[in-house]
Amino acid sequence: MTDPLTRFSTRVGNYVKYRPTYPPETVQLLKDCCGLNDSSLIADIGSGTGISSELFLRNSNSLFGVEPNEAMRTAAEQLLAAYPQFVSVNGTAEATTLANNSVDFIVAAQAFHWFDQDEAKREFVRILRPGGWVVLIWNERLLDTSAFLKGYEDLLMRFGVDYQQVRHENVASEIAAFFAPEKFELKVFKNAQNFDFASLKGRLLSSSYVPEATHPTFNPMLAKLEELFEANQRDGKVSFDYETKIYFGHFMKRNEPD
Repeated sequence: MTDPLTRFSTRVGNYVKYRPTYPPETVQLLKDCCGLNDSSLIADIGSGTGISSELFLRNSNSLFGVEPNEAMRTAAEQLLAAYPQFVSVNGTAEATTLANNSVDFIVAAQAFHWFDQDEAKREFVRILRPGGWVVLIWNERLLDTSAFLKGYEDLLMRFGVDYQQVRHENVASEIAAFFAPEKFELKVFKNAQNFDFASLKGRLLSSSYVPEATHPTFNPMLAKLEELFEANQRDGKVSFDYETKIYFGHFMKRNEPD
């Protein structure tokens, strides 16, 4: 499997343009349930190109965007240049470089499945202030709510280089272990994207598990994608339906017995 620190390096342009953002209900949920306010200091771990960071920056939060991939980090710095409260950090989930007891919220959007979970948990406990929150977020593409989405999943199963190994749905059972012995909550919101063929192609190529242009299956994959689009488009568009899943909870306080 490609190194998770570098596997998105050639995908950045498409990632910026074609990956979905997160519903505005995300921030409201954390206000209602976790006490998020505009003075809360946030660490966005695996912040990528800044899609999730911008949600909180628009809420006037100060935020550390911790991202190990240079190309993605640079894209975030460009996207978020208008936010003076954004600090770009060259770090990982396992070694953020942030100070002890320094943040109120840790957010990981579309990133948890790339972490060494034991090492990341130790690091999160170190940098969280007492009573701080850990928030794990995914836009989870629905697989069978339309003929198009069924066909798209079949395409990924056929052409994806390591799709079955890295798909983030595989880690759902690990989330309880990550928060243990504390509990967590899960909230789900609807989300969607509409694509013409050019943007659908860009969305596909933003995924780290599809072949690169030099791979022998690249052109057959695009031909199949176009066939799928033409069979399912309505007024030149197809739709991705998502469930945005938000897991949130605390870690055990320091110096408490196991």
